Amino acid sequence: MNIQRIAFLSLAASPLLLASCGIFGVASKVGEAIEVEKKVEVLAKYRGLENKTVAIVVNAERGVLYEYPTVVPNVAGNIAAGITEHVSGAQVLDWREALAWCYRTPSWTTLPLGTIAEELGVDRVVYVDIFEFRLNPPGNRWIWEGMAGANVGIVERDSLDPDAFSEEYSISVKFPDVKDLSRESASEQSIQLGLVAKFTQTVNKLFYDHIEDKYPNKRLKG
Repeated sequence: MNIQRIAFLSLAASPLLLASCGIFGVASKVGEAIEVEKKVEVLAKYRGLENKTVAIVVNAERGVLYEYPTVVPNVAGNIAAGITEHVSGAQVLDWREALAWCYRTPSWTTLPLGTIAEELGVDRVVYVDIFEFRLNPPGNRWIWEGMAGANVGIVERDSLDPDAFSEEYSISVKFPDVKDLSRESASEQSIQLGLVAKFTQTVNKLFYDHIEDKYPNKRLKG
């Protein structure tokens, strides 16, 4: 009789034990979801544009200029707008004026950096040199897999050596985040604009404090 009683009590306790395990599993999932959703403050990497006059100049490889002729003006315009909006006291030269100067000065990329700042009449120059811009993986135009890469240098006209970048950063972004997105799923214009937007936002965030996802690439599994 005692053995039967013990067996009965053990069976009666089992559902509670299983339920308890289930509760811990749900709590774990909730905790993971909360952690993944966390935000963090990211400080500006360069604050030298604050309360300064600034010009944006953009250069690109010939292949990029040939295949995507609107990329340079779109990048210049977006960066100028972002700095104007987010960087305290920055007075940004109209990007169209800076772009017109570049067109009037075909050899501008060979000029000393300090001379570029002097010619444009600004304290700082944000020099964006795009070495890669593509919408598809090499040799496959049936998949959207955008990639943009550039070196970003800062020219300080009042520095001890205005002909050298005071700071340099390497930027590389991908768009879209969806893997193996077929050509029929989106237009070329939407992919190009999305890539430009993500790229220029990444550049702009070099210059001001901002909030980002703590785990931007992490996804919860069902």
